[in-house]
Order: sequence, then structure tokens, then C-alpha cells
Amino acid sequence: MKQFKTIFRFEMKYYLKNRIFVGVTLFLVAAIALVMFFPRIRTALESEKTPGSPADRPVMLVAGGEETALLLFSSAFPGYEVKAAGADPALLREEVAAGNAECAFLLTGPASYTYYVANLSLYDQNGVIADELLKTLYQQNAMIGRGMTPEEAGEVMSVQIAGTIENLGADQAQNFWYTYIMIIGLYTVIMIYGQMVATNVANEKSNRAMELLITSTSPTGMMFGKVLASCLAGFLQLAAAFGSAILFYSLNRSYWGDNPVIASIFGMPSALFGYLLLFFVLGFLIYAFLYGAVGSTVSRLEDVNTAVMPITLLFVAGFMAVILSLASGSVDNTLMKICSFIPFTSPMAMFTRIAMSTVPWHEILSSVLILIASVGGIGFLAAKIYRVGVLLYGNTPKIGAVLRMLRKS
Repeated sequence: MKQFKTIFRFEMKYYLKNRIFVGVTLFLVAAIALVMFFPRIRTALESEKTPGSPADRPVMLVAGGEETALLLFSSAFPGYEVKAAGADPALLREEVAAGNAECAFLLTGPASYTYYVANLSLYDQNGVIADELLKTLYQQNAMIGRGMTPEEAGEVMSVQIAGTIENLGADQAQNFWYTYIMIIGLYTVIMIYGQMVATNVANEKSNRAMELLITSTSPTGMMFGKVLASCLAGFLQLAAAFGSAILFYSLNRSYWGDNPVIASIFGMPSALFGYLLLFFVLGFLIYAFLYGAVGSTVSRLEDVNTAVMPITLLFVAGFMAVILSLASGSVDNTLMKICSFIPFTSPMAMFTRIAMSTVPWHEILSSVLILIASVGGIGFLAAKIYRVGVLLYGNTPKIGAVLRMLRKS
């Protein structure tokens, strides 16, 4: 235990004094602050202008319709200064091309129009709004033409539907962002810190420091000390990022309004947050032990990337399976159920199923127990490979050679 503590403290000092580690952490906090304060900054900049001034709003021309249509367009497009124009297509094109108007609608019939715009934006929804507007106007005029009064037609068109949703399971729309952030976060942490564990171990071996360390400490203490230190360093960095995000969000909550994505992210239920931490820690540990074990078998730093490639591909395959299932909305398919009990994919797969569907408690318990047992088993196996890896120099040995040496030892 004393040896483990010594290695753990040494590795933690390495991370906390590493300029790249500190710099990345500060960069993440600064970037999150910029994002969280953006609505406040935007509001401050917009308040310098005269609110509602026509000069601040782009011009939209509407031609070929009645006065009622012009009023409806004015109410449907509050961000524009809506003006009436002549029904000459050439003049409308000229006004839009010259920049005198941002866009123009030529109403060519009760249910048809031509939309003129200089550059059609990817997010331009004006046509969709106009479709609904003209459809409503056409239906209302049709009812009036068949004998209904304008008031009766307006009452029919403005009816409100009262619907009640009784959700008996998980709300996928609400929990989607929790799941997505957890998977992306786990992917990033494993890729960064797993690689760092393998690189640190290979570096110690290349400068012969491992041979000295292995004679004064146990392989188990060495491996667990390195992996748990990297795990804690990663969580300190994530805690700084997410902690600052929560702090900055609380300072700017009123400026975000009812943004559904932001509200969903910062409204995670405590039970789901507990599952997130559990699967995040176990998922990181199982891969960190694998990276550390493989790192001990290489003699040169430039061989690390090649040696850890099978582990990386295994993790990426599980990541893609979960992401594709998450995107499709079908998180209880056969592949996801199988992945929920495989230690290398269960941290992502089971958490996704818990967040996005209803999973029986015995399946959750089985998945967690298998994952805990696998973390312990792979941790001790990694320690044994670490001890054998001290003697392996030259070309990176194949898996069969490592297993034979383990049996002999």
C-alpha cells in the first residue's frame, strides 16, 4: 500500500506540474466561460441599438396580395420591416439584387407565391412560414365563401388542441444530451489519458527507469498507482470544466431563457448522474489498464501508437455502435443488449440504455458486477504484463509471446 501511495503521488505531481495539462484545463474553462456568457454579451451589444427601430430591421417586400395578406406577413415576420410593392417581378428582383430589400414575396394566387432572395441561407425558414400563412388564409377565405362569418372562420382556424402526455419510461428527447455528452467525454478522456499512460510507461522503459522501479515496488502497486493517478487527473480536468460550466450557467441563467438543450444538460437527475459517474470511472479504468500493459511491452516511444492500435480500434468500434444506435433512437436493439454485458462496451452501451429506455434492475446489476470484476482482473493481468514487459526489448512482441512468458512466470 505504501508503494502504491508513493507511485500515485509521484504521478499526480507529474500531471499537476505539466504545462500542457494546466494549459488545456485553463483553455477549457475560458472557452466554456465564453460560451456561457455569450447570451449576456449579445444582449448587451443589442441594447446599444434602438429596439424595434425600423432601420435596424431588414426589409421584406410583399406584392400581389390584399391588405389582409400584408398584415398577416407583418405579424408573421416580426424581424422584418414588411412593405407593400408592385407586382412586377423584374422590379422585385432588382430591389433584392441591389440590396434595398433582403427578400420579397410575389403572391401569384390564393395558394401560390414566388420567393426572391439574394442568397438563400441554409437556415432560411421564410418559405416554410409563408406556406403555413397562406394555407391558413386560404382555408379561412374558403370557409367565409361557404357562408361562415369571419369571426366563425377565425374561431375554427384558431382552435387549440389540448393533449396530455403520460410518459411511463425514459424521455429520450430530454436525456439525449446527457448520453451524448457522457459518450463523447468518455471517448475523449480514454483517447487522451489512455495514450498518456501508455506513453509514460514506454518512456520509463526506454530510459531504463522501469528496471529500477520494478525492483523497489510491486508491479501491482506500479500499475494501479499510474492508472488511478491518470484517472484522477482526468477527472480533475473534467470537474474544472463542468464545474465552471455550472457556475457560469447559474450566473447567466436568465439570459439563456428556455433553451431546451441547455436546460436539458443542466437539469440532469441525480440518479442518472450517479450512473454516469459509475460507468465513466469503470470504463476509463478498464481501458487505462490495457493501455498501460501494452505500453510496457514496447521499447521505443515511436512504437506506442502502433502497439495500442488494436485497443483503440476495439474502443472505436464500441463507440460507433453506441452512437449509431443513439442516433437511430433504437437503443434496445440486439446489438446494444449484447454490448451492455461486454466489459469493453458496457460503460457506453448500458448507460445509453439506462438514459434512453427502461432497463430491468437485474440487467443493470449484472452489467456493473461484470464490469467491476473485469476491471479488477484486467488490472492484475496488466500488472503481470508490466512485470514481464521489463524484460522485453527490441521489436514489440506478439500477444502469444507475452502469454507464454506470463505462464512461465
